[in-house]
Amino acid sequence: MIKPFSLLCASLLCASVLASCSNSSQPGASNSTNAEGRLLKVLNQKKVRCGISGELPGFSFVDDQGNYSGLDVDICRAIAAALFDDPNAVEYRPLNAKERFTAVQTGEVDVLSRNTTWTLERDSSVRMAFAPVVFYDGQGIMVKANSGIKTLKDFQNRAICTQTGTTNEKNLADQMRKLKVAYKSVVYDDINAAYAAYIEGRCDGVTSDRSQLVSRRTSLPDPESHTILDEVMSKEPLAPAVVDGDSQWVDVVRWVVNATIEAEELGIEQGNLASFANSDDPVIQRFLGKKDELGKSLGLSPDFAARVVKHVGNYGEIYNRNLGPKTGLNLPRGQNQLWTQGGLLYSPPFR
Repeated sequence: MIKPFSLLCASLLCASVLASCSNSSQPGASNSTNAEGRLLKVLNQKKVRCGISGELPGFSFVDDQGNYSGLDVDICRAIAAALFDDPNAVEYRPLNAKERFTAVQTGEVDVLSRNTTWTLERDSSVRMAFAPVVFYDGQGIMVKANSGIKTLKDFQNRAICTQTGTTNEKNLADQMRKLKVAYKSVVYDDINAAYAAYIEGRCDGVTSDRSQLVSRRTSLPDPESHTILDEVMSKEPLAPAVVDGDSQWVDVVRWVVNATIEAEELGIEQGNLASFANSDDPVIQRFLGKKDELGKSLGLSPDFAARVVKHVGNYGEIYNRNLGPKTGLNLPRGQNQLWTQGGLLYSPPFR
């Protein structure tokens, strides 16, 4: 008969052996016992599978030559840069609003970077884990300039197009109920169908995030004949998301996003990155991986943040490249300024 103490010792020895066997020796992998986590899988497949829209200029859009661009796309590229020192190590998966969360839950994609609002329900019952907000937005509504519609109250007995599977449908119902406006909701599974119905006059307005409305308006035959009402119906913090339950992978995506924000605050850009190489500022030394090697605790190279800036740039560069004054969208940064400039963007310390 095995004595209890001997059985305990044997169990502990077995657990120790199993743990040591599960630790990966692959470069970039963490020392965590979660060796079968998403990070290791991504490293093994040598690319990041990123879920995007692909139909929203400025955020994620694929042109006729198959080239991807946009703020959401650059977040995917930043993750690949941090992991592989190669921003092109990305496989893009265009997803509609209805299928996006299932794609994350089933492992079809490693990360969702698709103008997705961070909400309590999605964080809990849908089991998404969100990275920091990359764009603070709000829901709006677009109408034809000659429609005579100036406010939401003018939609009494009128129709509004929207997409199912989004926060927009519920937000619209909440606002109209509060205003006691009887309207007709015309819902489509596909956002393209919703905009087509609006153009064809099957609804008097179309609602979505204001940034999406601005983006979509630029692709309409006569953009100036459409206007976006001043009223903002909701808060829409847009953030990348991964499947819940893998803390290491969540941390990787979270700190890659933080790196773009911190780089802008430190004044580090693609063009001047080399000039910071010999900085004696300990904050900059830690950020660039020259001191304390913070990246190792994430399972990444110590210079992961420097890789992000080298290949993709800081948040300000990413914003201006895709949404700034030299683009067709020309979206003012507003709340998407750094906290030091009166905005909401703020990275926890790199220490």
